[in-house]
Amino acid sequence: MSIIRCVDVKKYFSGRTGMVKAVDGVSLDIHKGDTYGLVGESGCGKTTLGKIILGILKPDSGSIIIATDNMQAIFQDPYNSLDPRMRIFDILAEGLVIRGAGTRGGGQFYIRRRVENILDLIKLPKDALKKYPHQFSGGERQRIAIGRAVITNPEFIVCDEPVSSLDVTIQLNILNLLKDIQKTFSITYLFISHDLKVVKFMCNKIAVMHSGHIIESGNAADIYERPSQGYTKTLLSSAFYDTIKK
Repeated sequence: MSIIRCVDVKKYFSGRTGMVKAVDGVSLDIHKGDTYGLVGESGCGKTTLGKIILGILKPDSGSIIIATDNMQAIFQDPYNSLDPRMRIFDILAEGLVIRGAGTRGGGQFYIRRRVENILDLIKLPKDALKKYPHQFSGGERQRIAIGRAVITNPEFIVCDEPVSSLDVTIQLNILNLLKDIQKTFSITYLFISHDLKVVKFMCNKIAVMHSGHIIESGNAADIYERPSQGYTKTLLSSAFYDTIKK
């Protein structure tokens, strides 16, 4: 069953050198339970497409069919995605408050319990709730951002380069956390990344994006073993995979 379907989606911007076709006729189909990898070089349109799906940007044309009203996002930079003036409790609770959880009977107790449960899920100590973002490392901040995204029980999360700004030693911990959360809550991911190694570890489906177009898509194993497009072969070769069939 599809949770996200994009049909011939286009988004153009005016640049100094003329029209930039950031997303140029993209169609894709993300099924429930997928970790759908969207890969390509910087500037190919990946993040723009993610923002269109989230409703942050409006497409110029095409259609997007979304089978859920509960979506969230995890962004690339954990240093800028958290409000430095808010304590961690308030950052985690904000989504529940916006949805009115605190106005119902027992609401404040529910919010406190839910925040503490999420803190356990992202493996941070209870005293973290009283602190501010600047008191945490980059990996810990990204755990907080993940907790903020998960606390409202979303069905679909756009993960936009969620580990690219982290040390390699921290990346695997965050990726395993995302996998564990997906199994626990049956969440579907759109996983945007330029890192082919990360995508191979995370994703069961892949779309390769180049200059605003999807040039190849399908099962991850098939694309890694038998890429059909020269651009995809080049990307994989640059990631030092020995599975390329030349």
